[in-house]
Amino acid sequence: MPARFVYWMNVSVDGYIEAAPGEHSGPDGPGWVRIDEQLHQEFNDRARAMTLSVEGRVVRELMDPYWPDARYDEDSLPVEREYGEIWTAQPKVLVSRTRTTADHNTRVIGADGNAIEELAAIRAEGSGDVAVGGATLATQLLDAGLVDELLLFVHPAVLGGGRPLFDPPASGRRPPLLLDLLETKRFDNGVVLHRYDVQH
Repeated sequence: MPARFVYWMNVSVDGYIEAAPGEHSGPDGPGWVRIDEQLHQEFNDRARAMTLSVEGRVVRELMDPYWPDARYDEDSLPVEREYGEIWTAQPKVLVSRTRTTADHNTRVIGADGNAIEELAAIRAEGSGDVAVGGATLATQLLDAGLVDELLLFVHPAVLGGGRPLFDPPASGRRPPLLLDLLETKRFDNGVVLHRYDVQH
């Protein structure tokens, strides 16, 4: 059985992942995202269960060096230090046309422009759940028929516009994406997890 590509994202009620470009790059992230210790522990548990993480360049630059450094930051919460250990140790694939190397157990692909073909091979030859980070990458995988699951943490906010969960298709109209609900979970801070299987 091949690996399953799981697009994991924090999203607003109206389907946006950021209200303005770059708002996730600050130390505290956007104000509409509610990440407390309970939710962070859920992130840790889900991340630990992944066999691999696939990241685009923008997501990678948000993660590194922040999470490797968090492992040793005495001001960080225990759940944050734990996530730093999980992320740093986990096998990762970085998709980038400009970078050729990366630290922390990372393989870099995409310099030749064939990233989707390489990811299709990774999916076919792999096993377990593979976390996909980044809307640009997830959209390309969606259009190639390679997204198997959506793991959405829906935050109680309406942004009214911004970056959507998936980018619009380059041309034409994308067929509806049909889903089967696998799991829901509510957190004390009002965030609700919706986990969907993508019908192929």
